[in-house]
Amino acid sequence: METSMNMNSHLPRHIHDNQNGLDYTLHGDYYFPVLIAPQADSEPIGKWGRMHLAYLKEHKPGLYSHLILSGRLYRHLAELNDQAQARLEVIIHQMQHSEGVDERMKAQDQMLWVGRMNSIRNRAEEIILAELIFI
Repeated sequence: METSMNMNSHLPRHIHDNQNGLDYTLHGDYYFPVLIAPQADSEPIGKWGRMHLAYLKEHKPGLYSHLILSGRLYRHLAELNDQAQARLEVIIHQMQHSEGVDERMKAQDQMLWVGRMNSIRNRAEEIILAELIFI
C-alpha cells in the first residue's frame, strides 16, 4: 500500500483534459472525472410543470434523464407551465364568449354562473393536459 502512495506522490492531484474538457481528481491509483450536477433553477415550475415532471419520470425516462443531465429540466418545466397557463386563460375566455357566460349572467344567477365556469375550467384543463402535459 505504501509503495502505491509513493508511486502516486509525484502525480498531480487534479488534472484537466483539453480533448474532452473534463477535470479529473486522483483517488488512489486512478483519476476519476469531477462531475457536478447542474444547479437547479430557482424558477418555480407550477402546477402544470409538476404534472409534466411526473409524466416525464414515469413515461419518458430517457427524455427526463437528458433534461436533467443537460441542466435544462427546470427551465423546460417553467416554460411549459407558463405556456399551459397562458393557453388555459385563452381557452377559458373563448369558451366563456361562445357559451354566453358573462358578467350579466353572474349578476342574474350567480350559482348558474359558478357552475358554468367550473364546467368551462374543467374542460379547458382537460385540453391543456392532452395538448401540453401528457405528450
